[in-house]
Amino acid sequence: MPAHFSRRALLRGITAATAVATLATGLSACGGDSEAATTTESAGSVTVGRLSNGAAKETALKVSEVKSISAGLPAAVKKSGRLVIGVGALPSGFAPLAYVGDDQKTLTGAEPDLGRLVAAVLGLKPETKNFTWENLFVGIDSGKVDVAFSNVTDTEERKKKYEFASYRQDNLGWEVKKSSTWNFDGDYENLAGLTVSVGSGTNQEKILLEWKKKLESEGKKLTVKYYPDSNGLYLALNSGKIDAYFGPNPGIAYHAAKTAGTATATRNAGTFSGAGESLQGLIAATAKKDSGLAKPLADAINYLIKNGQYAKWLTAWNLSNEAVAKSEVNPPGLPLDNS
Repeated sequence: MPAHFSRRALLRGITAATAVATLATGLSACGGDSEAATTTESAGSVTVGRLSNGAAKETALKVSEVKSISAGLPAAVKKSGRLVIGVGALPSGFAPLAYVGDDQKTLTGAEPDLGRLVAAVLGLKPETKNFTWENLFVGIDSGKVDVAFSNVTDTEERKKKYEFASYRQDNLGWEVKKSSTWNFDGDYENLAGLTVSVGSGTNQEKILLEWKKKLESEGKKLTVKYYPDSNGLYLALNSGKIDAYFGPNPGIAYHAAKTAGTATATRNAGTFSGAGESLQGLIAATAKKDSGLAKPLADAINYLIKNGQYAKWLTAWNLSNEAVAKSEVNPPGLPLDNS
């Protein structure tokens, strides 16, 4: 996939983050809809980070059905005994969120892992299906998929057809060399004097250029540079030609994990909402509107939050800086004029 992404591509899944394909390993699944290989686990246990190709720390989590939560499931889903989880990761995936693992066949990533944890709380057998992005929503519409765990941004436009249970912040991140002492403090003023790389045509470019304009009006300088691919970007970062890269937070977490302990190690120097200053963007489990799934999904996520499995899941995938305090049903989403 190309190194940088259009605003439309960014907003389709994540405002900020579906573009983590930029930093993916290049592993790809077969074309068309595909059903992920299943992995047998002991009852009451879900292992996250399995087959992650170095992107996560494999962690076994204890989690069993909570009958007070599963009682709220729609009758048809409860009767089926399974939760069909849709992921839109074809053809090449988007590490670390959803991609083909190091066995070259199994869908892995933070998204399907959370889907399996939620299914366990609901007392359902997880059945993960991998689609192209467009066919994922066709799957939800047709009833082929119960719920998407696929880095879908909660937007007011999507609420016309879908219902949501939020589970992660939708963030952009700042990547710097590990030795760098700079951190983003939430104020564009501390970008003065820096040289920053960003993807052309992306949501983060729009935000960065707005800040550049503000700084210029104050007599301060922010230099913005573009690179055609990730190789050029990281050569520039490692050589000091740029001070930071402003991009999708999960992709930055993935790259930092892959380079840890090497001469080219990087780190995350802060985050910023993919929805901009006025709204914290949210990633949400996505089901068909009026399916009755959003509340039990949110209840299951909140159980995982309360009992610690949620934090361990995020930690395993180096995404703790995207934690939410609670899962909400249909929280305020990206406005209609920006979604």
